[in-house]
Amino acid sequence: MRERGGRVVAGTIDDVNASTVRPVISKYVEAGATLHTDEATIYKNIAGFAHETINHSAGEYVRDDVTTNGIESVFAVLKRGLIGVYHHASPKHLDRYVDEFAFRLNEGNVKNHTMTRLDSFVRGTAGKRLTYKGLIQ
Repeated sequence: MRERGGRVVAGTIDDVNASTVRPVISKYVEAGATLHTDEATIYKNIAGFAHETINHSAGEYVRDDVTTNGIESVFAVLKRGLIGVYHHASPKHLDRYVDEFAFRLNEGNVKNHTMTRLDSFVRGTAGKRLTYKGLIQ
């Protein structure tokens, strides 16, 4: 998910369906906000939110201010990174890769001072040690 012009919240979901996606939306999206999604049925009739859809199957990608281009750009950066940099990501560690790319997108703005971005990185890694044994188990 991505706030319009804002931060990315990303994670992995084992089985994408209405019963797994809706609780995530409720957790991270402020009640009353307007969701912009594609036409997938998992997003239909979500209580507590206004909802606008883009119909990709009909060749629609933007309508007035309704678009999913921002979040699709996030997935494009993630996919390019997984294919071009890491070449493979095991399902066991996919959430770590997703976290890394969300961090890059949220903290990578070059308008922010390098030390501010570095400090954010150090705070984000504190207490999250991954040993080799934990990596391979």
